[in-house]
Amino acid sequence: MSEKIYGKNAVLEGMKSGQTIHKVWLAQGLDRAFVSKITALCKEKKVPFTLVDRSVLDNMTSEHHQGIAAEVSDFIYVEIEDILAQAEEKGEAPLVLILSEVEDPHNLGALIRTAECVGVHGIIIPQRRAVAVNETVIKVSAGAAAFMPVARVGNLVQAVEKLKKAGLWVAGAEAERPGSVSIWQCDFTGPTAIVLGSEGKGIAPLLLKNCDYLVHIPMAGQVNSLNVSNAGAVLVYEALRQRQAKK
Repeated sequence: MSEKIYGKNAVLEGMKSGQTIHKVWLAQGLDRAFVSKITALCKEKKVPFTLVDRSVLDNMTSEHHQGIAAEVSDFIYVEIEDILAQAEEKGEAPLVLILSEVEDPHNLGALIRTAECVGVHGIIIPQRRAVAVNETVIKVSAGAAAFMPVARVGNLVQAVEKLKKAGLWVAGAEAERPGSVSIWQCDFTGPTAIVLGSEGKGIAPLLLKNCDYLVHIPMAGQVNSLNVSNAGAVLVYEALRQRQAKK
């Protein structure tokens, strides 16, 4: 099975990461320096490429393709153990994102991009009632999906139990409520999994119940919540700030 990815960063980073790419399409009239870089990589990795009229790519997708597309093997998911092993190899306390039924591919793509920039060791998503890592997610991630380990599991509660047994503390991110702690008062320097809820429903009730504690982002405006990708960015950057301050 294969699918197509679009956009300069998505294709370039996919090739650099070693992702299996079967073919590349380049629109005529692209910047020469970029074309030279891509075609050199194609020749190095023995990937066939072809120059086409931009209309060919327009007909392939409604996405903003930036004049380049590639056919790739389906996204390869990892196991939770792989995520933990990556943290161990780096000598770092695991930092994991768990996404509860996030349905918008743009949100998932943005979260993958931010998580990779911050150094999150992996993301866990459910198999049902949530978006998978598809071509839109890969495009929005600007190539980060090629480097970010993503586990797709049948049961998030069981995934949380597995992480707890591995020594991680599980923080559920919700709007401020009795018993929740401000992110400024949390310690994210140890082994941590942060749970983010879906766009409209938040964290699924049973999953929320299985979190070790609840955290909230302090708000000062009239609107009391953030988009899930924005909230995730605030949380993981706070984790990064704390971890760097501890070094």
